[in-house]
Amino acid sequence: MRFETKKDLEREKKAITKFVNLFGGSYKKLGPNDIDYRVFGADNKLIAYAEVKGRLRTIANAFPLCVAARKIVKLANKRLNPILIWACDDGIIYLKIKQVEGELRWGGRKPREGSVNDEELMVYFEKSKDFKYLKY
Repeated sequence: MRFETKKDLEREKKAITKFVNLFGGSYKKLGPNDIDYRVFGADNKLIAYAEVKGRLRTIANAFPLCVAARKIVKLANKRLNPILIWACDDGIIYLKIKQVEGELRWGGRKPREGSVNDEELMVYFEKSKDFKYLKY
């Protein structure tokens, strides 16, 4: 069962648009069982893959950041510049996943009826110099 709302998808689209506007690029949404996006450069060549995570906080209050370990593995398997982006209330936080270390532990959210992934193996990231920030 998918729990993403229209508002969640709008937040995700705003974040990926902000990211690709850094370099005049574009993006293509991938399927529901894949990571989120293919990222293209200004010349329309594939340059990266990106996963966008919602973070219902400001950038200043966003840490620690977290993401499901299975998402990181899926993103890393794409091999080409895997990027994680967190869509915060006031901007985005992003980095290449090869640049950071995190803590692996069981976590997630309070289980919801019909969900199999609310509690799972998660990776938590503390603030580091490797993260980049862009305000909306």
